[in-house]
Amino acid sequence: MDNLITLVNKIQRACTALGDHGEESALPTLWDSLPSIAVVGGQSSGKSSVLESVVGKDFLPRGSGIVTRRPLVLQLHKIQEGKEYAEFMHLPRKRFNDFAAVRKEISDETDRETGRSKAISTVPIHLSIFSPNVVNLTLIDLPGLTKVAVDGQPESIVQDIENMVRSYIEKPNCIILAISPANQDLATSDAIKISREVDPRGDRTFGVLTKIDLMDKGTDAVDILEGKSYKLRYPWIGVVNRSQADINKSVDMIAARRREHEYFKNSPEYGHLADRMGSEYLGKVLSKHLETVIKSRIPGLQSLISKTISELEAELTRLGKPIANDAGGKLYTTMEISRAFDQIFKEHLDGVRPGGDKIYGVFDNQLPAGLKRLQFDKHLSMDNVRKLITEADGYQPHLIAPEQGYRRLIESCLVTIRGPAEAAVDAIHGILKELVQKSISETVELKQYPTLRVEVGNAAIQSLERMRDESKRATLQLVDMECCYLTVEFFRKLPQDAEKGGNPTHSIFDRYSDTYLRRIGSTVLSYVNMVCASLRHSIPKSVVYCQVREAKRSLLDYFFAELGKKEIKQLSSLLDEDPAVMQRRTNLAKRLELYRSAQSEIEMVAWDK
Repeated sequence: MDNLITLVNKIQRACTALGDHGEESALPTLWDSLPSIAVVGGQSSGKSSVLESVVGKDFLPRGSGIVTRRPLVLQLHKIQEGKEYAEFMHLPRKRFNDFAAVRKEISDETDRETGRSKAISTVPIHLSIFSPNVVNLTLIDLPGLTKVAVDGQPESIVQDIENMVRSYIEKPNCIILAISPANQDLATSDAIKISREVDPRGDRTFGVLTKIDLMDKGTDAVDILEGKSYKLRYPWIGVVNRSQADINKSVDMIAARRREHEYFKNSPEYGHLADRMGSEYLGKVLSKHLETVIKSRIPGLQSLISKTISELEAELTRLGKPIANDAGGKLYTTMEISRAFDQIFKEHLDGVRPGGDKIYGVFDNQLPAGLKRLQFDKHLSMDNVRKLITEADGYQPHLIAPEQGYRRLIESCLVTIRGPAEAAVDAIHGILKELVQKSISETVELKQYPTLRVEVGNAAIQSLERMRDESKRATLQLVDMECCYLTVEFFRKLPQDAEKGGNPTHSIFDRYSDTYLRRIGSTVLSYVNMVCASLRHSIPKSVVYCQVREAKRSLLDYFFAELGKKEIKQLSSLLDEDPAVMQRRTNLAKRLELYRSAQSEIEMVAWDK
């Protein structure tokens, strides 16, 4: 069972080392989940004397006013033999055998945190005492409650101390050790008043009555100790501390314990209660009770730790890895994040993620519809055919067939295909830009670095623009090629007889007749439709080759090439993470280390089922 208190001691020490003092913060706190015993009392209630009696050593600072200005986590470890000694967590390699030096170090460490003012601090001091004369026990000594600020203290000190005490004892895992002097009215006890507010039924409160030997003659504390005046779930325990004269004479604490035991044993008022009175009994009761509470809390503590570890790991994953300090590390981080974006972009194109299907929609719907909307009929109206044929003939009419007229008619129709071809290129460019923006928003790592996010986005868009320009050039070349060189076989396969609109010799009088011109228009339309059908298939190939394929292959190639030329300062400017995020990651990592350590410690401890 002693292992349980040792376990909590280790976890409490780890909490303090890693910044978990149980105060309100944006981080999960393990401290608040650990069972603890908080010592509460007003100034001059005998609180320090009770603690020294339980320990059996004179080690706490003394003086007027507020002496305890920081919480003192006092961990007692029973050893079988050997000389007693003390250790502070902030001085891990130093062992104190002189307890007067312990007292001085408590004062010095308090001043290091608060300065030499009389201010208070919530950051605890951890003190471990190893002795054959103690029980395994952990107590948290809190500043004494006061009603008036003294010289050198802010007016808020009264409320500040109460808030600190309340922050400890209002937690359901805290056992309250309420110290009250017997020579004062219990109704005015600071400890009882504040404990009643946070624990109205007294389920977590142990009442300790001090200065019983200093009560007025003819009065006693029997009703209080028997639970008649103020009932708590656990019996009251009376103690008799050393007097100020004893302290001045450095009376041995062990001798003081024996004298305390004799006082209760021989007292006519308290003799029947002697077996459950005294500081030694108090230590044993608290140790046993603390073990019981810890044992009952272990399963819930394990569950809480496992759940919190998962939450911390998930948030650290979301925040991303910390930034390397060297140029190589920064370059590697930048390229890895950029590659993550590039991979997501490819997944959109390949159908792993949505959006790439819109590209096929351009080729299957927009381009054919655009070609279909071309008004070849206007170009091949009777008047336009006659005009172009006549103009092509010039001053000398054609002899057999109006070849130059045919070419002009065909070219005037084919050149209009440039419009739908350019529109297809621009539509694909728009889709690729949209996928870039979507990929950036889906790249979790880029959210961590706003400047890199902008730079990667700009670099990707610039690459797409270069690819669009090349695609437009190549696609329009396909149209221009059709204009430059006609498919001769098409015309050779045309019927040659006059009835089917071939190209027999006509007289000068009928070669510009409506029937003749209509046949020319019909022939040109058939040829243009054939070319449109061909371009409907070749334009998508050109667009995919120049834009989609290149975007998959080399979207960030230029960015990577420029990245390799950057100095460490320029790389650092790309990885300009929010300082608040950096601090959050550091804090989370420390807290995760704490929870993993606690999980490991709990798993190593065996306890009775």
